[in-house]
Amino acid sequence: MGKNTPDAAALKLMTGAKARFKLLVWWIISGTSQSQPLFVIRYSGKTLDNPFNRRMTMKRVLVPLADGCEELEAVTITDILTRAGASVITAGLHAGPIKASRGLTLVPDTTLAQVKDELFDLIVLPGGLPGAIHLAEDPILHVMLQGQDLHNRSLAAICAAPQALAIAGLLTNRTLTCYPGALDAFDCQWTHTGAAVEVDRNLITGRGPGVALDFALELVAQLYGPEKRAQVAGELAI
Repeated sequence: MGKNTPDAAALKLMTGAKARFKLLVWWIISGTSQSQPLFVIRYSGKTLDNPFNRRMTMKRVLVPLADGCEELEAVTITDILTRAGASVITAGLHAGPIKASRGLTLVPDTTLAQVKDELFDLIVLPGGLPGAIHLAEDPILHVMLQGQDLHNRSLAAICAAPQALAIAGLLTNRTLTCYPGALDAFDCQWTHTGAAVEVDRNLITGRGPGVALDFALELVAQLYGPEKRAQVAGELAI
């Protein structure tokens, strides 16, 4: 085995059918920082799931990041979905750090171009200006969003980010919410409710940064169900 893979004894330990103790496993893949785990398993109970199977069934979420994005939304979305157990990948529209709308520097995991051919259970767009405009102008993102909708996989956008969905032609005859006035420049081919969070089939939208937590929890509910949402909310003492 390679230097970053567990030895035979560790594998036997992890796959034991009657493990009755707490286990913390850090899986580190070649090329990543030794301090950054691929994922972590904490377990206490009768049977330990095979960690490779756990990885195969993990929900994959893409969060595109553009300069001028709303950091409150970007960070809240990423944090809450990670707490729920999703594999969240942040992808910048360009290489290097992203400067958010209030000056916070965000460091994406990768670039959009590097993951454009990958499949995701959910693509979720943070809002903010001019971040939402940059998302709306990105041709790679347009194709990814259209493919996501074509295969009936989940799409989500908050604040001004539905602009990107409008330009990609994905809001026709949909029911949605967004930041007040964010879609005024577009032909009205949808129903705007002004609600905090709106769900229309595979489309989830949020009104703005003030509802970022509610929006992120709804994403958890759409991916995992209401029980997982309640669990995450409980852990946050909501």
